[in-house]
Parts: sequence; structure tokens; C-alpha cells
Amino acid sequence: MTRFEATDPTERQKLYVDSITAHRTRGSHFLTLEADNDRLESDMMASPSDENEPGTASTASDDAELATPPWIQFGDGTINLDCTEDELETLKGLLEEFPAFKIDELTRPEEAEGVNARVSAKADPNRIAQFVDSVFRRVYDLPEGFRVWAVEI
Repeated sequence: MTRFEATDPTERQKLYVDSITAHRTRGSHFLTLEADNDRLESDMMASPSDENEPGTASTASDDAELATPPWIQFGDGTINLDCTEDELETLKGLLEEFPAFKIDELTRPEEAEGVNARVSAKADPNRIAQFVDSVFRRVYDLPEGFRVWAVEI
């Protein structure tokens, strides 16, 4: 693999497929894809929040939410992700469009807010790539031009 980030939707799809292929070829335990936190923070600062007056900067709670960028792991036919309860509902709706994918396990750790979801992904790399991009865009509500990094393969 020669590239590890992409912003264009078509290029992100290629990155996901290449990452899955490299992960399987190397026999690694999992691969991790992560949204670019720096770009997300600058987008948040540039766009008004529903809770703020138009044109004002994000609040401290917005900054705390952005401290950990959205990430997705894939390994052994399973997609692993953390989400809020609202994001989980969006994920469940998204799964209706991807019948080959299903939630295998939900974990709600006591020491953390939110839910860890493990989704079986018994599909070819292209279909997994479509699902992954849909999760980033719809579950995590990222803009069309968000940057994703293959941070571990």
C-alpha cells in the first residue's frame, strides 16, 4: 500500500478496499480507519453550531466530543466501532440497506459513555468499503469531503 489517506468519496472507497486487501494479505489482527480530527475541528469552528449564535466558535463540549475522532476497525470479518445511543439508532437503520451485515454484539462499558458495536461483515472488500463510508458519513454525520486515514493495517 502506498497511500494512507483520502478525502474524495471515490478515493476513500479505493483506500478502504486497499486497506482491507493489505490487512488480509498481511494477516494482521485488524485494521483501523480514522477520520481526520484536525480537519473536523476546523470544519466545526467554521460552521455555526445549533447551540451557538450564528458564526460563533464551538463550545467546550463540542471540543470534548472531537477529542477522539470517529474510528472503525475491521478484522476477521467483523467491523468494530464506538457510538452514542443516537448513532446506534442510525447504524441500525443503515444496516437495513446492507442485509449481509448484522450486529453481533453490543457492549455498554460502565467506565465510558456510549456503545461498542461489533458488526459481522461477511462481504467482499467493495461492499465492506461502501458500508464503512456510509458509517462515517451517516452514523458519524461527517461532511462529504472528510479525510480518512488508514492508521493501522
